[in-house]
Amino acid sequence: MNIKTYHAKDMRSALRMVREEQGPDAVILSTSHMGDGVEVTVALEDILSAPASRQNMPAMAAPPGAAAAPPSSEFATLLASAAAAVAPVATAAAASDPRVGDELRSMRHLLEWQLSQLAWNDLTRRAPSVAELLKELTAMGLAATLAAELLGELPDGLTLQDAQRRALAHLSRKLAVTGDELLDNGGRVAFVGPTGVGKTTGIAKLAARWVMRHGARDIALVSLDDQRFGAHEQLRVLGRLLGVECYTLEDPSALPQLMARLGNARLVLIDTAGLSPRDPELQARAAALSAALTQIGARAWMTLSAGAQCAVLEEAMQKFVAFQPAAVMLTKLDEAASLGGALSALATAGLPISYVAEGPRIPEDLAPARAHQLVARAVYLAQSTDATAGDELLARKFGKVAHALR
Repeated sequence: MNIKTYHAKDMRSALRMVREEQGPDAVILSTSHMGDGVEVTVALEDILSAPASRQNMPAMAAPPGAAAAPPSSEFATLLASAAAAVAPVATAAAASDPRVGDELRSMRHLLEWQLSQLAWNDLTRRAPSVAELLKELTAMGLAATLAAELLGELPDGLTLQDAQRRALAHLSRKLAVTGDELLDNGGRVAFVGPTGVGKTTGIAKLAARWVMRHGARDIALVSLDDQRFGAHEQLRVLGRLLGVECYTLEDPSALPQLMARLGNARLVLIDTAGLSPRDPELQARAAALSAALTQIGARAWMTLSAGAQCAVLEEAMQKFVAFQPAAVMLTKLDEAASLGGALSALATAGLPISYVAEGPRIPEDLAPARAHQLVARAVYLAQSTDATAGDELLARKFGKVAHALR
């Protein structure tokens, strides 16, 4: 077992360095505050290099200050030493008998869970207000990494009430918004996203708002949706109702020619076919549309449903980044039982939110996104549904980082 020391300006930066260089399984032996920052000592276990022996012990660390180290840090150190001592035997046994590898994996999961419980229980004893705040943020549906990051930005010595307010304020600042820029100034926007998230309905709401505000002369609707039955006709009906010109295209490559015909249209809204994030044609479609949008000076806006699970939203954002989206329109707020997952995904991605929609009415159920309103809505949903986070869930989420939380 090798030992390496990291220096950083704060604990969060040091842990990020460890995670980036050594992965999530590095064993943290100790942490201490220095004059100009913090120092973290990590155990590196060479037994992880062979696939059959990726059974290392979980990461644990002591809280800042050697004198205040909880018993769990001593246990983690002993565990790392024991792992290094038995590693050669375990690796050879796993190579000769696959059942040994299964047993080692089971032992690892058991030890990880026990150490997570120890770390979480220690945190609830030494910092009950911190544990309570994490519990509330988790009940909102926020991802564990974001909740821990919000907590790390708080100063010491706050009451629970002050910590709650500041954490929510920090969350609001992490959510970028565009304001009502599109309906004020116009632009060319193509709406992309998974199937069934409300792209066409969102376009209808935006178009109706524009006509009410500016009239029907300087707006055009374009349908590129060649997948959904009746999609072209749906947009044509909307155009007739609003008195707006509507165009249908089979291929994005025809967009430059159409834009030349439209001349000085101030607002052009482009509807596209919904795609599964796992669609094998997604990358090719993204490349074709992005090339056409670049030629006509247009942007792509991703459309996401607030009612989707956090993992679904994160997968969609990872895959639809191929379209180079400039913003996100968040739909179906009225169907969301929790907003924490959506806010976590958006805050992590750093994409600004343009508009939010929360109902089928056109154009009433659409508004420019406001970060503080979204956070307030997330809190309200957690309180109105009596959402709770049990100690078992909290231990699993925060057990490995509890040592770094004050």
